[in-house]
Amino acid sequence: MTVKLPLQIPLTNFFLSSSSSTKFFQHHKFIWMASQSYFDYPTAASTDYPVPLSPPLPELSKEIEPHRALTASSKSALFTLERSHVIFEDEWLIAVNKPQGIYCESILSSLPDLLNDSGFLMFSPPLAISSGDKVSELHLANRLDRDTSGVMLITKLHKVAAKFVKAFTDHKVRKTYLAFCVGIAPKWEKITIKSGHGRSKYGAWRVYAASDAGRKLPGGSLVKDMETSFEVLSVNGLECFKQVSDLQKDEAVVVVQEQSVIGCDLKKDEILVRASPRSGRTHQIRLHCQYLGIPIRGDVRYEGVYEWKGSKYDGHDLHAESLSFDHPVTGKPILLQAPLPSWAIQPLRSQIK
Repeated sequence: MTVKLPLQIPLTNFFLSSSSSTKFFQHHKFIWMASQSYFDYPTAASTDYPVPLSPPLPELSKEIEPHRALTASSKSALFTLERSHVIFEDEWLIAVNKPQGIYCESILSSLPDLLNDSGFLMFSPPLAISSGDKVSELHLANRLDRDTSGVMLITKLHKVAAKFVKAFTDHKVRKTYLAFCVGIAPKWEKITIKSGHGRSKYGAWRVYAASDAGRKLPGGSLVKDMETSFEVLSVNGLECFKQVSDLQKDEAVVVVQEQSVIGCDLKKDEILVRASPRSGRTHQIRLHCQYLGIPIRGDVRYEGVYEWKGSKYDGHDLHAESLSFDHPVTGKPILLQAPLPSWAIQPLRSQIK
């Protein structure tokens, strides 16, 4: 079944009827990047460019995001990868559980020390991965936002990295995320949303109509397609938890064509969702959660609450739960799962027991 938004979602609760100073300076660029899209105010629509359907960045984000970027830069400069972070390792791959508030580049830069630590080394890297004139072949197979925790996969050889680029392009790597959202409890249990994705005039990532895919944007880039499937796991503590392997294809498909009519400032319910992105666009899950009226808690960039039940949140509650794929060398099926964050354990506590 295909539905075109705006989709009127009733307020009824569906289940009651988510070494150094050198390192520090390396991260200054992230602070600069974090401040670039804070001037995205609505302007008169141009007939030459598609009009974004999601709102510009809230004023609150312009106050909080630069501070978060500075804090993360400091934390990342001091971060050391430990063996306890490792989820999986073999001769060709290593997967780690990235903490919230740490940049991906810091994970990558601290990995050689872990691999070369003779006290903890599990698999000898195929090359000497160290300083000097030798070039490391470590490569990020997937990237996570600064405040997103969870599975991050690194390849140890260029040829393996190339295989993963193709696997991601061909949609042969399956990803699932958990998000703790605060908004209107959805009527749906499972849904797939399809839209456009791109940067608006002043640089912020926005949702565009699905029909705008391929159209040129002010900066010269094109609107790209963006597709995410969602499943509700818990609403206000009432669980309907399913294992990753139990996830089924969604029946309802929402094709975005107009602005959302679902406000993010209405009734506030706590909703834990599992998201499965088919495409891999920047801030994809965060944008689609905002559009569906269930912004992620702490995600002030996309209308998520900053203060909730007496607590302030220093980052958004989004967790890369799993990656599944066929091993690029052995061909064996691999399922990598990160430990659940505390905010996901509590809503699902009865099912986990």
